[in-house]
Amino acid sequence: MFKKMRSFFRFILPALLAIALIAGSCTGRRAKAEHRNIIPEKDFILILTDVYLADGLLSLPELNYKYCVGDTIASYIEIIKGYGYTKQEMDRTIRYYFIKKPKEFIKIYDKVLGKLSEMESRVDKELPFAGTRELNIWPGKSFYSFPDHSIENTNSLDLPVNFKGALNFKFTITIFPDDQSTDPCPGLFFSHTDSAGNEEKVFFPKIPYLKDGQPRTYNFHLNQSLPDPVRLKGWFIYQEGLTPLREMHFRVENIFLMRY
Repeated sequence: MFKKMRSFFRFILPALLAIALIAGSCTGRRAKAEHRNIIPEKDFILILTDVYLADGLLSLPELNYKYCVGDTIASYIEIIKGYGYTKQEMDRTIRYYFIKKPKEFIKIYDKVLGKLSEMESRVDKELPFAGTRELNIWPGKSFYSFPDHSIENTNSLDLPVNFKGALNFKFTITIFPDDQSTDPCPGLFFSHTDSAGNEEKVFFPKIPYLKDGQPRTYNFHLNQSLPDPVRLKGWFIYQEGLTPLREMHFRVENIFLMRY
């Protein structure tokens, strides 16, 4: 949609002038272009911006076939009314700038382009994160630390899962210098318990962590094929069967679990 920005006389003016010309054809006469009862520049810029966005949306094939020219004009008029102005005031404003102040009209258009560019920039920045949020199917918290000072001071996981197939699991873990775990590695696994109480486990690969106090990112390729119900259990640092439990000090963040 924003690729149209540089085509002002091809896209914006025809749409806006259509409103003015329809008004003129309905009354059978043209109003004089005079600096009276015109829309303030600030609101005029906002209206033009919204009209441009509406024009872009209505040009999409999935919407375009549903609307005729009259519907498009009606949508522009609704935008104008939404800012508290009438179609007649918009007509006067367009004629005034177009006939009397064309250079000012170009400056106003440049400001509209500036607003659209800002919107495009925000969308470009937000889309990757939106995509990540959509793809990330990790069912737990966004980060874990041990020890923590919450009521439930534990690093064990027991989470329901409802996905199968090939998965990519990635997280960043920092094991601090005072951590007392020996040969730390992940201890996470998928678990299925049948009606007889028999548990089947599928462990994540036990890749050894680097214990250097630096944040390190680890990437695992998994296949979850257990029958329902399935739970994700275990620990970010393996503990099963370890006695006594040594004091651990670590933090896990940037956790992503994605299908591929």
